[in-house]
Amino acid sequence: MTLTTMFIYFGIFAIIFTFLVDKVWKKRKSWLMTFLQSFIGIFFIFSGLVKIVDPLGTSYKLHDYFGEFEVHFPFISSILPFMEQYAVGLSMTMIVFEIILGLTILLGYLPKLSSWLFLLLVLFFTVLTGFTYLTGHVPGDATFLEFGKWGPWIETNMKVTDCGCFGDFIKLKPFTTFMKDIFLIIPGLYFLFKSNKMHQLMPGKIRGTVTWVSTVGLIVYGMSNFVWNIPKFDFRPFKVGVNIPEQKIAEAKAAEEAPLSYVLTNKSNGEVTELTMENYMKVYKEYPKESFEIDQKHGAPAIPTTKISNFEVSDMEGNDVTEELLSDPQYSFMVVGYKIEFETQPKQIIVSDTTFVADTMIVGDSIQILERIGEITKSEKTVDDYVFDENYIMHYKNVINPLYEKAKAKNIKTYLITAYSEPEKIVDFKETAGVEYPVYVADDILLKTIVRSNPGIVLLKNGVIINKWHFKQFPGFDKLKL
Repeated sequence: MTLTTMFIYFGIFAIIFTFLVDKVWKKRKSWLMTFLQSFIGIFFIFSGLVKIVDPLGTSYKLHDYFGEFEVHFPFISSILPFMEQYAVGLSMTMIVFEIILGLTILLGYLPKLSSWLFLLLVLFFTVLTGFTYLTGHVPGDATFLEFGKWGPWIETNMKVTDCGCFGDFIKLKPFTTFMKDIFLIIPGLYFLFKSNKMHQLMPGKIRGTVTWVSTVGLIVYGMSNFVWNIPKFDFRPFKVGVNIPEQKIAEAKAAEEAPLSYVLTNKSNGEVTELTMENYMKVYKEYPKESFEIDQKHGAPAIPTTKISNFEVSDMEGNDVTEELLSDPQYSFMVVGYKIEFETQPKQIIVSDTTFVADTMIVGDSIQILERIGEITKSEKTVDDYVFDENYIMHYKNVINPLYEKAKAKNIKTYLITAYSEPEKIVDFKETAGVEYPVYVADDILLKTIVRSNPGIVLLKNGVIINKWHFKQFPGFDKLKL
């Protein structure tokens, strides 16, 4: 689905709802105002609903933005750690606020306040999406505020390539989202100056009750999608039923066959020209390397590239075990623990330092040098001691380890994949949590995409995702009847 298609659907709904407001509820004051209320209301409700099924996804997107803000706006770096710590709470707040604002506009509840909030939210989104798009002008050795270093727009300069406006339901190009938010400023200003023309459905007390009950219900529903369960609607590539190795091969082939073009940047005036490979080969002599920067650009592949293409897993020695895991013809349990919860504290240890003395001995016609211990000294050394979160450890002791024991009895493999980390930390974690099954490592963003639970449990067979669970919802090995 594209943004244009969604706008058509929203427009059809807005026309139907406008008719109902006028003919059934007799509340219309202005045809234009009622249509815009209906259109914007359903637009915001839908945009929030496709995100509230996966609040963790939005929080991960916030982390991406915070990382970029730290680079480009160092004067606010002091507050970013606090915001990162509460990214999930901020995600929930933003999503629920967006849905409720759409509802209040649709109902006409508190029209003046709703108009102000809508305009301010749209302006905030415009700044955010504008920053996302405009970072394409910022080269890697500059920050956003160093305007003198800006150059021609290059897509690869952008570090956040998707604003997450519709979660994983649909990915929009940064320019598209930026233009969309600029467009929304127009109804925002109209609402503000003509709020007295807004239709108001139902008596005021009922509108208020609907708003507050909806707020509470949305909070509970949003939390259910990550606190004690995984999202019921999965828009990510690792859905139940997906054949990971087949999809990975298909994406790689599509990427290789994607149309190739050339981006030609004039070094003197910054003018950018894009030509297909066929056209470039006809006129390439007109673009000498002395005067033009020449970059290759692949067009959109027939099959979009997803995180499945990045599915690569290694053992603790760095050996690639991806094919081994995905080609297992039997059932296997892939436990995904993208982040091992821990803190570090300094620990004093005694280190022995041995000094050796070399003795020369003549044996027959040869000279031999023998080493002997001369002195052993002991000294204190400060090292990091890993202190693992007790609740996190109990997830493994109470759920994952019993699963491993039951699966082992039926020759079903269980393994854990966590994010790349210091081997010492993983060894300490295995000992603390009583982990006896293999531990592999992979990219943390990949692991977050596979399952929205830490740890999460994925049942595989021959590379196909049979099912997956939040650790709190795992029914137990015996109930699976494998």
